[in-house]
Amino acid sequence: MKTKTCEIAYSPQSAWKDYAATATRRKELESLAKRYIDFLSACKTERETIAYVQRRLAEKGFTENPRDGLFMRPLRGKALFAARRGKAPLAQGLRLIAAHADTPRLDFKQRPFIEQPGVTQAKTHYYGGIRKYQWLARPLSLRGVVALENGKNLAIAIGDRPGDPVFTIADLLPHLAQKQAGQPVSEAFEAEKLNIILSHAPAPGSARSRQDEEKEPLKAYLLQLLNEKYGVREEDFISADMQAVPAGPARFVGLDRALIGGYGQDDRICVFTALEAFLTAKTGRNAPNTAIMFWDKEEIGSDGATGASSRFLQFCVEDITRAWAGTLPVSQVFLNSRAISADVTGAFDPDFPEVHEKQNAAQLGYGPCFSKCGGSRGKYGASEADAEFVGELRGLLNARNIPWQIAELGKVDVGGGGTVALFLAAYGMQVIDCGPALLSMHSPFELSSSVDVFATAEAYRAFLEG
Repeated sequence: MKTKTCEIAYSPQSAWKDYAATATRRKELESLAKRYIDFLSACKTERETIAYVQRRLAEKGFTENPRDGLFMRPLRGKALFAARRGKAPLAQGLRLIAAHADTPRLDFKQRPFIEQPGVTQAKTHYYGGIRKYQWLARPLSLRGVVALENGKNLAIAIGDRPGDPVFTIADLLPHLAQKQAGQPVSEAFEAEKLNIILSHAPAPGSARSRQDEEKEPLKAYLLQLLNEKYGVREEDFISADMQAVPAGPARFVGLDRALIGGYGQDDRICVFTALEAFLTAKTGRNAPNTAIMFWDKEEIGSDGATGASSRFLQFCVEDITRAWAGTLPVSQVFLNSRAISADVTGAFDPDFPEVHEKQNAAQLGYGPCFSKCGGSRGKYGASEADAEFVGELRGLLNARNIPWQIAELGKVDVGGGGTVALFLAAYGMQVIDCGPALLSMHSPFELSSSVDVFATAEAYRAFLEG
């Protein structure tokens, strides 16, 4: 945030100072926070997130025809590009905000179902950087799609509606955990033991004689229930994208209801705020051409057709360039574009101050955080923003009195992390990481500040309006 003109020294300012100052601003903040909580509670997979974005864009008139000027293109239900034609020449480039829709989770293996003494379980393969122990002894819901042989997709979501059962992974009781207690965390919790309990009983009494002949009666009844409810067979789960995610809605946290707790805020907080900014940005006389890009696979390196290392963004920009500017070289569009890699950073953790360098650590409630350089250790795997671009953005937000901060993720040689910024920078555009700070990042219950949600949406909107 801009400091007072009489001040020479710099220090970031709490966003609450301005945004809680008037009843009107506080009401706007609370309204956005409630809508964000609803979004988090409903969108727990990348498919659900992209479907939400596509639905919101369609309501605003976006189509898959680039000549319409309101263009969107989804890719396999896991990634999406959208662009709005402005008044400025496309030769001046795009103002692009890019985020990712995937989050750490547990995926079903291709042959998941197994009967063990007393229970049937689903074998899983964890996705992204999780701390395995955080997923034990907590209610889980199952969400995903089963692709059938006839080409149809069957959506499955169990564990979040009223009356739904939930699922869980059993933890080892402390009485028998003496050996485990002395092991490093990396060894004490094994990936192959992240098995989700799905059922416990055999078929009811009417089928008792048949149960006696069943080799695996518990698994047989589980498959029977799945077949009766969804019409699926065990083989159908070979072609399925099934995820186990934390059950239950996102919630306000604290007596003041100022924090938001929920699963998947990395990086759906940036998807939500970027979409809000994109849909509400003013389109005046000199409005730039603007775009949003939501990718999949960021949490596992951005590889694959729906990840940032693919050519999907390039193909979409080529299409709008042909439609809006004829023979303009697409390379000129990319080279003159400015982009925000919209991703979160870790907030200063008061219980673990030793992993942070306090002066260059992000704080909850201080607005979106710029990260000039990501990567790790000697800035490996990073895209570093030019000083000129940082100065431009600093001036833009200060002029609108929007709070912001700048930080690194942890101490040098301790922290670090990758984003999609380097994939955007590969096109030659100006790019910087910018997003809210979170506590408990990558956990099943991440914490954000409601004022940071509001400030981030305002910052993204200012960037898009230029």
